[in-house]
Amino acid sequence: MAKHLDLEEQEQLDQLKAFWAQYGNMITWVLIVVFGSVAAYNGWQYWQRKQSVDAAVMYDSFEQAAKAGDLPLMERALGDITAKFSGSTYANQAAMLAAQNLYAKGQAPKAISALQSVVDKPADEGYSALARLRLAALHLDAKAYPEALKQLEAAAPKDFEALFADRRGDVYAAQNQREQAVSEWKKAFTGLDERLEYRRMVEIKLNSFGVDPVALAAAAAPAASAAASK
Repeated sequence: MAKHLDLEEQEQLDQLKAFWAQYGNMITWVLIVVFGSVAAYNGWQYWQRKQSVDAAVMYDSFEQAAKAGDLPLMERALGDITAKFSGSTYANQAAMLAAQNLYAKGQAPKAISALQSVVDKPADEGYSALARLRLAALHLDAKAYPEALKQLEAAAPKDFEALFADRRGDVYAAQNQREQAVSEWKKAFTGLDERLEYRRMVEIKLNSFGVDPVALAAAAAPAASAAASK
């Protein structure tokens, strides 16, 4: 038999009904949003993991084709990765490896196109800088000097500034612009860590133009110390 509510319980029930009538709809929607957000986040995490696995599988297929020297298959695999995972690390790595293989096979225009895809949609600024350096080298090889310099006009990450300067020096030297070439190589030499073997290459370039980079570094040291002490 149902228990009859006393007056106090009936009053509490009436207050609850009134509260729910006023705020129940809003509370329901808040709960929907909260639980919906949790479900969406979990779904996003799952999608991200699945995307990463799918990209890794596609990159593995691409890499196998590249190692086998199967250019048609490699290009198809690159197209698939670029279409589905554009701007990802896998897409950037695939494009750079494809560019290397395509250039080795005498297909410079396709190599340039692959590297340009990295510049257009880089996974990070490091990939963009690396792609620009390689593009500049390909344009330099083709004697397309304005195109090479255009790639090197972009702001470079700090770790790449000396390398950009070195490559600009190469482009100017190829055009017999001695003063500009030496100026850029000086920037590269002073910007590179003295322990790097690459610095020795820049030193040789400066020596070939009659510049003593050791004296250059010695002259730059006091100025650098003074700037650091300020």
